[in-house]
Amino acid sequence: MNKLAFIFPGQGAQVVGMGKDLYEHYPAAKKVFDTADEVLGKKVTKMCFEGPEDDLKQTINTQPAIVTMSIAALEAFKSKLNLTPHFTAGHSLGEYCAMFCSGVMNLKTTLLAIQKRATLMNKVNKGMMAAVLNAPEGSIEKALKEASKEGYVDVANYNSPVQVVLTGDEKAVNKAGEILTQAGARRFVPLAVSGAFHSKYLNEASKEFGEFAKELDLSSASVPVVTNVDASATISAEDFRSKMPRQICSSVHWTQTIENMVKNGVDTFVEFGPGKVLAGLNKKINPEVKTYNVYDKESLESTVSALEHELANV
Repeated sequence: MNKLAFIFPGQGAQVVGMGKDLYEHYPAAKKVFDTADEVLGKKVTKMCFEGPEDDLKQTINTQPAIVTMSIAALEAFKSKLNLTPHFTAGHSLGEYCAMFCSGVMNLKTTLLAIQKRATLMNKVNKGMMAAVLNAPEGSIEKALKEASKEGYVDVANYNSPVQVVLTGDEKAVNKAGEILTQAGARRFVPLAVSGAFHSKYLNEASKEFGEFAKELDLSSASVPVVTNVDASATISAEDFRSKMPRQICSSVHWTQTIENMVKNGVDTFVEFGPGKVLAGLNKKINPEVKTYNVYDKESLESTVSALEHELANV
């Protein structure tokens, strides 16, 4: 193992039952869930463990639920193997877990910040988002240019070299999908979200969050966080204060984030949170890197044992 990075997934990774196993077996995880219920004044734990799925899928609930579960997975892992990564990063809302992991915010501040973000984003109910798979090189830019005659369309997420997510007006996003399908893209998949996230429709939310962020208690990072807005390693508290609001309405440069870490020597990633979404994207971005997952007791134990084995052989 050369260098290690901890990564955290975003919205869409949620699943009913997430974190229950960790809660029952690791006091460190239970403490995170109990703190979330107390700080946010709502049953985040019940939502994670029991759903219902329709409630868990609502942005206002999804964001605090995923952040709570991901941090619980991290804390349970650290109670078994206290490793310090060389970098942290998170996909969209996952960036808040990365900031927590790097000591930018304590747990209470992280939870309050993500609840505010979720509340603001939940108000956006216009536009749509859609994933585009295996679009031919150069075709995205052309399609955006052409489709923008129908209205506003932009890239929300650069998820991997073969997957981008579009955001914007329904008519324009669908038009871009049509053009890309004709150009040879393998699939165009509309996403089940309430509005066009990571777009100009969140400028107002971004501005409001900026005011909120002025009062947040932030520290400089003990471990660099590679941020979504520019895929660059960030340490200064004031940089986080200005990037957090921007992230709401900017593209998520995830492919570039992973590539930047790999370029800086990272060859091993640990993904904390529900599912294996980021591990799947890593395979597409760089098949050479190793990605471990921590989402339940079994995955935690096998990741700890694999990393202990690697460390013993360094």
